[in-house]
Amino acid sequence: MLESEIPLMDMVIRLLMAAGLALVLGLERELRGKPAGLRSHMLVSVGASAFIMMGMHILLATAEGDPSARIDPTRIVEGVIGGIGFLGAGSIIQSRGNVQGITTGASIWVSGAIGVACGLGTLALASMVTVLSLIIVVVLGRFEREVIKD
Repeated sequence: MLESEIPLMDMVIRLLMAAGLALVLGLERELRGKPAGLRSHMLVSVGASAFIMMGMHILLATAEGDPSARIDPTRIVEGVIGGIGFLGAGSIIQSRGNVQGITTGASIWVSGAIGVACGLGTLALASMVTVLSLIIVVVLGRFEREVIKD
């Protein structure tokens, strides 16, 4: 194992955290009958986490003197965010002037951020983002339906 490799157990923990935390957001969308639910959110988060860990491996290999591995880590995050933004935009539907799916699109985007945080090993940040996002979607969603729109 190269010094640049993330230990296997760390990889497993990061990927499982990415999947588990995104499961929480995806479950909320699934229970509300939204098109992008449990599996979509989990796959986005796990994929983002995997891409970040691959990038970290390449970055650390560069630091160890492997000249063939040159990478700017911000470009990996940028690529992940762009790809997830494309998925989120696909979940937004416009029908006769009525726009739907913005919250689902935003939750897909947040699932990607959760995956990036897990991939970087910042599991506390990923957990805080998940809890805050769930509060926003559930509590403020209920407030919006019951107080603001009535």
